[in-house]
Amino acid sequence: MNAKSCLAMLLAGGEGRRLGPLTAKLAKPAVPFGGHSRIIDYTLSNCVHSRIETIGVLTQYQADSLHKHIGDGRTWSAKKTAKRTEIALLPSSRVSERGYAGTADAIYQNLDYIDRQNPEHVLILSGDHIYKMDYGTLLEEHRASGASATIAVKRVPWKEASRFGIMNTDETGRIVDFAEKPAEPQSNLASMGIYMFRWSDLRSMLLKDAANEASSHDFGKDLIPDMLKGGIHLQAHSYEGYWRDVGTIDSLWEAHMDLIDDQIQALGTYDPEAWPILSKEKLYKPSIPAIADIEVHNSIIHPGSSIEGDVGRSVVFGDVTIGQNSDVRESVIMPGARIGCNVWLYRAIIGEGAVIEDGAVIGSMNGEVTVIVADERVSVHPRFEVTPSRLPHNFYEDSEAYSPFHSHDNKVLSDNA
Repeated sequence: MNAKSCLAMLLAGGEGRRLGPLTAKLAKPAVPFGGHSRIIDYTLSNCVHSRIETIGVLTQYQADSLHKHIGDGRTWSAKKTAKRTEIALLPSSRVSERGYAGTADAIYQNLDYIDRQNPEHVLILSGDHIYKMDYGTLLEEHRASGASATIAVKRVPWKEASRFGIMNTDETGRIVDFAEKPAEPQSNLASMGIYMFRWSDLRSMLLKDAANEASSHDFGKDLIPDMLKGGIHLQAHSYEGYWRDVGTIDSLWEAHMDLIDDQIQALGTYDPEAWPILSKEKLYKPSIPAIADIEVHNSIIHPGSSIEGDVGRSVVFGDVTIGQNSDVRESVIMPGARIGCNVWLYRAIIGEGAVIEDGAVIGSMNGEVTVIVADERVSVHPRFEVTPSRLPHNFYEDSEAYSPFHSHDNKVLSDNA
């Protein structure tokens, strides 16, 4: 990719209401993911590996959490692979007191910034998806088709189609119909929220949309449908790899389980030769822990954590403490959390800095994911004495992950890797 020909604009200002307690103090893209990184690191890493040298990150809700993580761009990208990358933080407060009215308005409010970069193409991205994509391939297809815009698309399960922008294409891949989150989808071909625009065409459409008082100034609801109605050529770019919108509690938990189960091994998260996920935090390769009398299996454990209990099919971030005789299963423990002794966790997400006191039991056997808010303290009522015993692996009879006849490799991050 000719880096100067394409500018990336990364939308990272969403409130993340569906992530509930996890985004009370964080922007959705700043939520920790994968043991060492944050959600936004996946899209930023895609940009770096695709050799896009200029990235504008548009922030709004809880912007400080992203600003702290990314800084002026140099701290985040202070690695050999990203040394030429320029990341500009573009908070809504710098252009408007009312904030960004929608995704299209966010780009419109930064017309001056984009014009100064003078790109031929502008790539619009979302900061809350987990995937790997070479945007250079997307740009090549976009240029070859002659389209004004190319939208990355992926087929999703029919039961989930109403959550996405859904489209139909002709035999050449040209988009002929588009509906944003339809109640009754006519297709399961979903927009991934990744748009490659010819800048001159997008600029004209943004000016037109800004003048329309009836518009909600959103790409999916307004801009894309208006372009189709106007007969403008929109092309679909099919994507077959792993991709997940982690905008809900369940999808965030499921994506962590996918990471453990190797469904997103192709991301190369821990393989610097493949497609490493860059982050402000240092990355270590998996290894097997050497801790006597403790069972740790099929899990990702970041260095800098103290583990004195059993851990199974879980992701444990750095600076986490898990006390003696505790049992952690199918859970995500975020940075700085403290898990006491004799604690039982099942299908839980423990927020940053949360404290789970001795003897607590957290989790639901009906499949629901329990969330503990960042910095929250969970204690056991003094009237009760709860001391969960170490559970046998076959306790989870409905899960292959805990069958005594099914073996798994450990994935544990270690300082000496």
